[in-house]
Amino acid sequence: MFLKKGSLMKNKYVVLMAGGILTATFVVAAFIYNNNVYNELAEKALDNASLLVRDYSPTIGNAEAKVTIVEFFDPACETCKAFHPFVKNLMDSNPGKIKLVMRYLPLHQGSDYVVKILESAKMQGKFWETLNATYAAQPVWAAHGDPQPERLWMRIGKVGLNIAQVKEDMANSIIIERVQQDLEDAKNLQVSKTPGFFVNGKPLVKFGYKQLQELVESEIRRNY
Repeated sequence: MFLKKGSLMKNKYVVLMAGGILTATFVVAAFIYNNNVYNELAEKALDNASLLVRDYSPTIGNAEAKVTIVEFFDPACETCKAFHPFVKNLMDSNPGKIKLVMRYLPLHQGSDYVVKILESAKMQGKFWETLNATYAAQPVWAAHGDPQPERLWMRIGKVGLNIAQVKEDMANSIIIERVQQDLEDAKNLQVSKTPGFFVNGKPLVKFGYKQLQELVESEIRRNY
């Protein structure tokens, strides 16, 4: 009876050891995989550094800031909306040290219509006000499965836009080309989801608030 009990304990120990080894192997494999993904994306970003920012890209913050956040966004993306105040807080907490550049990546149905509104608003110097109003009205116009981007017009009236001019400019070939350029740049940089962040050219691979904050703060320490 004692031998059987000892044998059972031994078998249990072997099973636990095997489980521990498998877990450790998985953790190591996951680390190697994530590291390889990061290296691949970082190399791609380095090779295509000129694609990160275009001269027409909406930009806010100190022009001489040594830390640049590039965000590929979709105005219908709920996560983009959630990150918007978080990024603003990062900038407010580090005055003069961070510059934010926005790039269009309209993946959701109806978003291509809205980014044309945003780009047209930029031509009137009202991009950021219009973006804030667009995010605030997101539940109204961006319902998944039934987007109604035309409903955004009634929500941006207080921004101070010349609406008639915006509607005319939306058909401007320059705006269409800029949106298409952002889509091509995102593809070449292997950005397939929004929001997609780069900080001083380094891609945010492991996604999250904390991860973005850590990447930004590491670049601030490196450059200041």
